[in-house]
Amino acid sequence: MALTKLSLEEWLAAAAEQSVSFADFCVELQSREMERSSEDVIAKMEAMLAVMEQSIADGLKGLRSKGGLVGGDGQRLQQCLMGSKQNLLGNFAGKAVTYALAVGEANAAMGRIVAAPTAGSSGVLPAVLFTLKEEYGFQSRELAKGLIVAGVIGMVIASRASLSGAAGGCQAECGSAGAMAAGVMVVLLGGTPEQVGHAVAITLKNMLGLVCDPVAGLVEVPCVKRNAGAVAQALVGAQMALAGIKSVIPVDEVIDAMDSIGNSMHCSLKETAQGGLAITPTALELTEKIFEKNI
Repeated sequence: MALTKLSLEEWLAAAAEQSVSFADFCVELQSREMERSSEDVIAKMEAMLAVMEQSIADGLKGLRSKGGLVGGDGQRLQQCLMGSKQNLLGNFAGKAVTYALAVGEANAAMGRIVAAPTAGSSGVLPAVLFTLKEEYGFQSRELAKGLIVAGVIGMVIASRASLSGAAGGCQAECGSAGAMAAGVMVVLLGGTPEQVGHAVAITLKNMLGLVCDPVAGLVEVPCVKRNAGAVAQALVGAQMALAGIKSVIPVDEVIDAMDSIGNSMHCSLKETAQGGLAITPTALELTEKIFEKNI
């Protein structure tokens, strides 16, 4: 039985009509759907935030991945940006990209993370949420509401397209995570429901067609660095939307386009490690060494 297609546009319009923030609208929506009080829903999200925060701390210790392909880059970037004239990103973006790498590396090292929406894209939302906390002073309750917003956006994407790299390529994983993060930033920084929709649409448009091509079939290369790239795209989408820049294509249609693109992708580009970066000469050599090591 096919999942009923949800509409982010309808929910955004409903929040605007009710003159409530999209965060409060989403909290109430989830409270009804889960048949739990708003306080219970927020408390559950706060528990997830604690795991996310720890995954950042763990990743910044310089953990090595099980496959040995990644590790220490979050720590390396953090050190590079400290008081450096080579800091091209600035405080907010630099910190967010660093945290995204850290969580991606924690995941690759088999650490505890929150799949948001997937393990392979688990660095994006923590990076944005905890950079917002540190740079703007948001409290746990506000971040929890932001996480609920992200979940609602993810629900719509899952119903209209997919959150799985095996089904839709990495656009469905890192692309969706970036779109969710962009929506959260707009909400927490006081944007309107309409601006939330444009942020999600702009970010997702910029990541359409992204393939899933993990080297040796591991969630290491290029997955970890793609988390950082998704954060950058989320920042671009959110900033444009907050500036009043609009997506010409409505957000629901952008999500539908992602679904169509995912369905058109060859299976070699959807998590099978049979195409893209996974079959470059270097990747094949690394794959052989990893499998020989584990025999």
